Amino acid sequence: MPLTEPSDDHLPQEDPVAARDGAMGDPGAAFDPAAAFDPGDGPVIIEPEPTLPEPVRQRIVALTATVLPGLPADEVPVPLRRVAKFAPNRRARLGAPVIAAQLTADPLFRQRVTARVLADAGDLGAAVVEGTAPAAADPVEVAALAYLARPRGWRELIDASGAAVRAEADSAVVAELVREAEQRATRAEHDRAVARVEAEKLRDEVARVREELGQLREESRQLARSLRETQARERKATELLATERGRAARASADVDAELRRARARLAEAESAAGVARASAKEARSVDDARLWLLLETIGQAAVGLRRELALDPVDKLPADFVADAFAEQPGAAPAGPAARARDTDDPARLDQLLALPRAHLVVDGYNVTKRGFGEMSLEQQRKRLITGLGGIAAQTGDEVTVVFDGAERMHGLPPAPRGVRVLFSRKGETADELIRRLVRAEPSGRPVVVVSSDREVADGVRRHGAYPLGADSLLRRLARS
Repeated sequence: MPLTEPSDDHLPQEDPVAARDGAMGDPGAAFDPAAAFDPGDGPVIIEPEPTLPEPVRQRIVALTATVLPGLPADEVPVPLRRVAKFAPNRRARLGAPVIAAQLTADPLFRQRVTARVLADAGDLGAAVVEGTAPAAADPVEVAALAYLARPRGWRELIDASGAAVRAEADSAVVAELVREAEQRATRAEHDRAVARVEAEKLRDEVARVREELGQLREESRQLARSLRETQARERKATELLATERGRAARASADVDAELRRARARLAEAESAAGVARASAKEARSVDDARLWLLLETIGQAAVGLRRELALDPVDKLPADFVADAFAEQPGAAPAGPAARARDTDDPARLDQLLALPRAHLVVDGYNVTKRGFGEMSLEQQRKRLITGLGGIAAQTGDEVTVVFDGAERMHGLPPAPRGVRVLFSRKGETADELIRRLVRAEPSGRPVVVVSSDREVADGVRRHGAYPLGADSLLRRLARS
């Protein structure tokens, strides 16, 4: 930016000869720019400052920023006192506008800065004060010193410096253009070399592609020939498949006809089997009626015989002995199997069996209760079953024994109804084993009915001549009561 020079008419004037002699005789002495002019030469004409090249302006600011901290505090203008405290690299960069403004507006401050700058410049500063500049000196440095010292012809020195700076800039631009042109030429040569290599590669690639194309054409001809042969075989296979489908359709029709005939024969056989089952059931009903009549006759005869013989009634039943001593005699010899009555799972048979003289009803307790009312607690299950069996004992007068699993006898049970015996298996023996022991203890010929849905229990008691019935038969009998 241009630095303007105000009028120096009001500045104190010193002896120009002494100032000139001091500047020339002692390069390190303080220099007063006002002393470089002779008042007797005529009136001073104030001319506008020239436009400084940017390098010159930056150098003036840098020189001022360098000497600024060395000035006494009272000689530093107020706007620059804060700038003087900056670091050297920040002082010229951040304080440039304020320094330039003070150099233009404060001639006294410029004289003080000039005195120190010329003292630091040495011979070059003395030469600039004399108005001459060495040919080997930096034109930017000469212009900066000339602007600060302002000797005679300082404008010409600045103009010459500007011309030199512009010439250097033009030379730098021309050199840059030449360098760029050389770089472009180098790149162009490199690109041509790369293009030649790529062209060679492309020619090789074209040759390889042509060779592969020839191979592909040959393979295509072979594939076309194979396709025609495959199509011919496919046509033959299609014709053969149509023939086999016709044969399969005829065979399927024959099989369907044979299947219909077999179904008809099966329906006839099922009809005959139904008739045979109906006949067998009728014959079985007749046999059951005859057997029941025979058992009833035998029972009545036994009652009459006991009355005729005047036999004393027994105090204990076989099951009572088992209830007293089953734990002490776990290995008692089983009675030989005897054919007492025919087994059946028909629930309606329970009433017929209980109607036999001196029948003994043995119930697998938990097997019945968990099947009929398993949602209750075990205590409630036992109580409900025992109460129902008490009603059956009262109605039929038969002996009733109910067996429960248990490691030891339960305490706190309500008293059993009359005619009902409640047993618990002891530790090491299950209710199933106790039921089989009760059946083995009965004499041959006595009707024993065992109610349990456990197949193993039913098979075991059947071998000893008892009547096994399912739990549902007793549950329905209790519900009817």
